[in-house]
Order: sequence, then structure tokens, then C-alpha cells
Amino acid sequence: MLWLCIQFSYNPIPSARYDLGIIPLVLGALYIGIGPILIGSIIIIRGFYGFDFGFYLTMILYAPLTVVFWRLYPWFLKQVPARRIFVTVCLGISLGILTVIGTSFAHPHSNWLDAWIAFLFIPSLGIGIISYGIEFVRRNNEMQQELIKAEKLKAVEQMGAAISHEIRNPLTAASGFVQLLQDDYLSRQKRKEYLSIVKEELISAERVIQDYLTFAKPSLEAFEELNVKSELRQIINLLQPLANQNSVEVTTDFSVIGFIKGDRQKFRQCFVNVLKNAIESMPNGGYLTITTEYSKNYVTVSVKDTGVGMTIEQLELLGEPFYSTKGKNGTGLGMMVVYSIARAMDGTVWAESEIGVGTTFYFKFPTISSIMKSENIIS
Repeated sequence: MLWLCIQFSYNPIPSARYDLGIIPLVLGALYIGIGPILIGSIIIIRGFYGFDFGFYLTMILYAPLTVVFWRLYPWFLKQVPARRIFVTVCLGISLGILTVIGTSFAHPHSNWLDAWIAFLFIPSLGIGIISYGIEFVRRNNEMQQELIKAEKLKAVEQMGAAISHEIRNPLTAASGFVQLLQDDYLSRQKRKEYLSIVKEELISAERVIQDYLTFAKPSLEAFEELNVKSELRQIINLLQPLANQNSVEVTTDFSVIGFIKGDRQKFRQCFVNVLKNAIESMPNGGYLTITTEYSKNYVTVSVKDTGVGMTIEQLELLGEPFYSTKGKNGTGLGMMVVYSIARAMDGTVWAESEIGVGTTFYFKFPTISSIMKSENIIS
């Protein structure tokens, strides 16, 4: 910038050069702290135009400013924005006045109006505008960082409140039954019943913590080759009693082949959550259809139910921290886990739904062959 300002200067007479070098000098020295470097650059660049009286005048004017800028920079950064703008403009005016005075000695026959406009008015105006722009951008960045920090704190507060609420309920129940177990006259049957309840409540609390950890850090412990058709059949067999209890008929349409790479346990956990939610959305019975499609690069799994469905607003919030369509009966962790596991396996998830018609979830995972092909390209 210094070189451009000096190179493309205004020359009212052949021996005089009116440039805007003051602008990058002041802004760079005060906002970046490279005043001594810029002054050295000015002197070197000026030397290419000849070692005349103007060159020595430039050295006399700018060399002492090296110490001034070096000492001024730390103080400048501690000032409020309005004062920083004021300081830059005042410094620009001061340098402009000194330059005009120096020019009067080097070129006594110069046009004074040109000199004052070139060295005082235009640089001071430019410095003020650019300094205001810098402060405006810095303030916007600070506000953005404060907003991000506030959003993070809000998310942490909501997450902490939700986790504490979900864990407190089973722990409170377990604590109550532990107190009952302290009764020396409690029968063996009651003691066994209370211990069973305590165990179930602790397992419930552990499940909430595990779901949260899966969402917070969805790392896969072991990658292995998974047969999507076989894994889904295992999951359906596991949830078949729940489907029978809700009078839900499960139908499947699986492609012959379809292998992906992922963590078997996490894959089952992902689809157990989805299928369980689908079954529970049909309390009066219905149909659950699970379909897989195989292509060269992807395996697509769709889970369609004829349940109560969701609104557009509910679909947009699906997968958000601690959001549940079940109200008090849901923790809001299940779908978070589903989305997190799918992302960890390089998959994508999206859903379509209509109130009173049902919901369809789509999962798209890269195939083994596409993963191996991409790894070979990278290597």
C-alpha cells in the first residue's frame, strides 16, 4: 500500500510528489503495531526516487516517529473505540501539517492549496473513514462472539437442567426405596421387590447418561462390515413383542445385498430408537414398513409408520437437544443419538411427515465399495 501510494502520487511540478502514504502509515502503526517497519519501508522506497533534499527531509521527519509509534501502539489498543478514531485522525493531521511545512522548504514555489489538500485534508478524511470502518467491524465481531458465547451458555444451561431432571426422577425413587429397605422388619418378598425397583431406576438413570454421552461424543469404538439386511432383522426380532403389544404389523422389503462400514452396537442402537419411536407413535395399531435400497455408492434405509405424524415445526426441531414430541414421557435424547450415530458413520438422515398420515425416516449410508474406492484415491 505504501508503494502504491508513493508510485501513483500527484505531481503538480516535476520535483514534487504529493502522495497518501500517511494513511497506511498511521493505520498500520496504530492498529497493527508495525510502525517502525513502515517507516523503514517509506525511507527505502523514497530512496529509489533519488537521494535528494526530499529524501533527507523524509528521514528527518519520519525517523523520530519510529520511537513514537513503538511506544504509542500498546497505549492505543487500550483506548475505547471513539478515542482510537480521534487519536488516528489527530495523528494524521499532525503528520500532514509537518509534511506541508517540510514541503515548503523543499519546494517553496509549490501550490499551497494543492499541498494542504494532498497532505492534510484528504489523508485525515481517509484515516477517519477507514478507522471508523475498522472499529465498526471489530465491534460487530465482538458482538458476534458475545452472542455465540451466550448461545453456548444457554445450551449448557438447558442441557444441564434437562439431564438433572431426567436423572433426578429415578434417583429420587431409588433413594426412597433404599430408605424403605432399612426397615429391619421388612419381609423377604418386599425386600426383593424393592431391590428390583431400585435396580430398574438406576438402570434408567444410566441409560440417560449413556444417551447423552453418545450424543456428546459419537465416536465409534470398532469399524466392521455390517450386513444391513441381517442387522435390521435382528432389531425387528428384538422389538417384535413391543409391536405385538401395540397391534403394529411389521412388513419388510429388503434388497438382496447391502454392506456398510460401522459400529454394530451403535448401528443397532440407532435403529432401535427409530423403530421404537415409530411403534409408540401408533398406540391404536398400524403398519410399520422397513425398506432398504442398494446402489453402487449408497445403501438407503426407510422406516415408514402410519402413526400420528408431525407438523413442519416439529420436523425442523427433530434431533435438537432435549426436544421430544412425547412431552413428559420422552427425554429428548433418543433422536439426538440417532442423528449423532448416523453422522459418525458418514450417513445422512432426513424425515417426511404429515399429521394423521404418518412419518417416514430415510437413512443413507455409503457402501463398502464406495468407502474403499475413496480410500484408494486418497492414498
